[in-house]
Amino acid sequence: MSDDHVYLTLAEGHDDDTRWAYGTGFEDPLHGVDTTVPDDVDAAALAALCVALGDDALVSAQRLGEWVTRAPELEEEVALANIGLDLLGQARLLYSRAGQTDGTGRDEDAYAYFRDAADFRNVRLAELPNGDFAFTIVRLLVLSSWRLAHFERLASHPDPVLSAIATKGAKELRYHRQHAAEWAVRLGDGTEESHRRMRRAQEQVAPYLGELFTAFDVRQEVVADLKQVTDAAGLPMPVYRPLPGCGREGEHTEHLAPLLAELQGVARAHPEATW
Repeated sequence: MSDDHVYLTLAEGHDDDTRWAYGTGFEDPLHGVDTTVPDDVDAAALAALCVALGDDALVSAQRLGEWVTRAPELEEEVALANIGLDLLGQARLLYSRAGQTDGTGRDEDAYAYFRDAADFRNVRLAELPNGDFAFTIVRLLVLSSWRLAHFERLASHPDPVLSAIATKGAKELRYHRQHAAEWAVRLGDGTEESHRRMRRAQEQVAPYLGELFTAFDVRQEVVADLKQVTDAAGLPMPVYRPLPGCGREGEHTEHLAPLLAELQGVARAHPEATW
């Protein structure tokens, strides 16, 4: 099957630059946005939401960064690194908003570098080790579809800052989703070995799918996205059997602490440093 058309229907209705959303240029997405929390918005709930979404992005970015020098081809190394940078940019904006609304005045570094694993609220799928390339593609497809569904809804959030962050992030996430989908079809409909690895990756991801649908009712959108891709790839839809525990409540796998130790090491060794 040719992958020239893969996921084009999901990209329809968006400008051509959506595909190249890496970093979204140098324009400040919050320029001119009123940072006052609206009276009808619960500031504590808003801060908690920003932290959770920021944690998802930060941990995912760290995992994608681990593919640098290890990806199967140079162009893919650059692509995964830039997708990670998009997510890192989203995390920075979300952490900054959390610090403005939770009463602590913390900056983005405080959230990223000076919290322990039990304080993080990311979904557990984001923190699992990369495994092989097929696992990374399946995880990226699932998380980008799920995150995009959230951001499209949050674009109309009554908080103008979160709305602006979501609007900017959705442009990036549409490309992330498309990139993962094209690889999913290429591998699923490729060789016997690549198909086998994609099936195995689906089985590894499946137990963590239930956790994704607890906070927002976006299951219908995400399942529709995944079905379109799996049908094109000749893959079955994953059937999830939820594992106990919830990353949103601070319950994580054994893999998060080592990831954070690597991420936070320099900042914790030199807490007064500036760069």
